[in-house]
Amino acid sequence: MIPQEIIRRKRNGEELASNDISSFIGALAAGQLSEGQIGAFAMAVWFKGMSRAETVALTLAMANSGDRLEWADIDRPVADKHSTGGVGDNVSLMLAPIAAACGLAVPMISGRGLGHTGGTLDKLESIPGYTITPDADLFRRVVKEAGCAIIGQTGALAPADGRLYAVRDVTATVDSIPLITASILSKKLAAGLQTLVLDVKAGNGAFMADRDQAENLARSLVDVANGAGVKTSALITDMNEPLADSAGNAVELRNCLDFLAGRKGNTRLEAVVLAFAAEMLLKSGIAASPDEGEAMARQALSSGKAAEVFARMVSMLGGPADLVENRDKYLARAPVEKPVMAARSGWLAACDARGIGVSVIDLGGGRRHPADRIDHRVGFSELLPLGTRVTAGEPIALVHAADEAAAERAAAALAAHYSIAEDEPALSPVIAGLV
Repeated sequence: MIPQEIIRRKRNGEELASNDISSFIGALAAGQLSEGQIGAFAMAVWFKGMSRAETVALTLAMANSGDRLEWADIDRPVADKHSTGGVGDNVSLMLAPIAAACGLAVPMISGRGLGHTGGTLDKLESIPGYTITPDADLFRRVVKEAGCAIIGQTGALAPADGRLYAVRDVTATVDSIPLITASILSKKLAAGLQTLVLDVKAGNGAFMADRDQAENLARSLVDVANGAGVKTSALITDMNEPLADSAGNAVELRNCLDFLAGRKGNTRLEAVVLAFAAEMLLKSGIAASPDEGEAMARQALSSGKAAEVFARMVSMLGGPADLVENRDKYLARAPVEKPVMAARSGWLAACDARGIGVSVIDLGGGRRHPADRIDHRVGFSELLPLGTRVTAGEPIALVHAADEAAAERAAAALAAHYSIAEDEPALSPVIAGLV
C-alpha cells in the first residue's frame, strides 16, 4: 500500500476500494503515516466526498482498528447517544445517568472539543481525579455497577479514529459528512452497542449550518449504523444559540449538577435531554411510547436517582464521592468574573453561536493545536436565551476569565455576538425533526 497513491486517487475524485481504505486506516492506526499524509487524506475526502460504500468501509476499518467490547454479562439493554457537536451542549453529562437510572447500560465513549465546539471529556476533566481513560476491566465494572460510564477512547478502542480526530481538528476538515459519520460510528460500533440515538445539530453554531445538511448527515449516520447492526435513530436539534446557559468546561459541569438537582426546568436544555432519554428508552424497548419514556426520565430526575448514578460513576472513576453535594470544593473558579451588559434595550433576537464557541477558545477553554492545555475554569455562564426582553445595561451573561484583560476582550466579543431587536423574534423549535 502506497499512501500517496490512495491520497492521489481520492484527490482526483476516484472511488476507493474497501481494501485500499482498510490498508490506509491500518497504517494510520499503526503510526506508519505522517500527519501531513493524514491531513491530505482528510482534505481530499472533504473536497471529493465518499460514496455510501466508501463511508461504510471507512467506518468499519476504523471500528476494527482496535478492540471491540462485548457486554454478554450485562443484563440491561446497551445503549448510547452521541452529538455532532455544539456550543453549551452538555446533554451527555445528564442523559447518561438518567438513562442508567431508567434501566439502560450506557457505555459512552466521548470526545474532546472539536473546532469551536466543546468536548465532553474536557468538561469531565474539570473534576479532580476523574479518569477518562480507565482500563477495560474498570470501564466494564463501572457500567455494570453504576449503570453508565462516560470515558474517552483508550489506545485500544478505535485507535485510528483518535489520531484522525486530532488532525481534523486543526486542518479545517471537521465538517465532512463521511469523516463525521466514520468518526462517530467507529467508536460506537467498537463499544458493542445494541441501540444508538444521535443528536445532529443544525444552525450557525453547528458543523452542519442548515437543515438540509443536517438531514443529509443524519441519514448517513442512521443508514450506516443500521446497516452495521445497531438500531439507530437521529433527532435534528437547533444550534442557533448555546443549548445550556453556560459554555466552557467547569461552568458546564456546574450546569450539569444544577440540572440533576432540578434547577434547570422549562429550558431548551431540558427539552432536549428528555427527548433523547425518551428515544433511548423507546428504542431499547424499556418504554412503550415517547410519552412513557419522558415520564420515566422525569421520575429519575425528581427522585434524585439520576444524581445518585452520576455521583457513583464519578466516584468509581476516581473523582470525589461528594462532588454533587460539595461542587464548589472541587470545581475551580476563574479568578475574574465580569458581567456582559446589553448594549441597548429590546429583545435578544439572534446570536452567533459559533462565535461564542470561538470566544471560549480565546479565553483558553479550548484548543488551537492538539497539544494545547485547556484552562477548565474559563467560559461563560448565565447566558440569557434568545427571546428574552432586556434593558440597556442589564447583564446578559457572565464571563469567567484568567485575568482582567481577557475578561474585557471576552465581554466585548460576547456582546457583539448578540443582536438586540425592537420586536420579539420568532424562534425555531429546539427539536426540528426525527430521522
